[in-house]
Amino acid sequence: MPKLVVPLTDKHPLNANPKDKPYKLSDGGGLYLLINPDGAKYWRMDYRIFNTRRTAAFGKYPQVSLLEAREKRGAARRLIDDGIDPVQAKQDAARLVADSAAHTFGNLAREWHANKLPTWGASTAANIWRRLELDIIPEIGAMPIGSITHQHMIAALRKIEKRGALRGFFTPKQQSDNARRQNICRDAGTDRKTVVSH
Repeated sequence: MPKLVVPLTDKHPLNANPKDKPYKLSDGGGLYLLINPDGAKYWRMDYRIFNTRRTAAFGKYPQVSLLEAREKRGAARRLIDDGIDPVQAKQDAARLVADSAAHTFGNLAREWHANKLPTWGASTAANIWRRLELDIIPEIGAMPIGSITHQHMIAALRKIEKRGALRGFFTPKQQSDNARRQNICRDAGTDRKTVVSH
């Protein structure tokens, strides 16, 4: 028969003094407070999943209170009930955050620019980077690339346009292509108006 564990009160972690060796104050459900000889106190939870014993770390006391540690235990138990390892889930979430932070528009723009350098002249490379650094990176440079929407790009381009720098942002060929498209659209609009008026 499992040993009955009396839940902790707020006074237990507060008054727990260090000993010569680490020891535990159990709260039940695998949760306990580990007290080290240096006086540091850490919330831990032992559990089993996939026939493997594991330990989850819930933070340091008193930064994490008894109530908060119990909430973390409850969340971990719900994951375990669903067949999910809470330690692995935490590691996966941290990895996802790190990957998102690394794959920002600014970082990818720098990588793209570096890869293009062999195909550009010095002035072209400097001009392109100056435009990115001045106009685009301050707006969306810190954003993960997957979170950038058309609205973000339009907002950034409108700010460039507002200060009259949009033309300088594009290469002469792009400017020529844009002008040609605008003329075609304008002519098409004129033709439509003519047809409608008649």
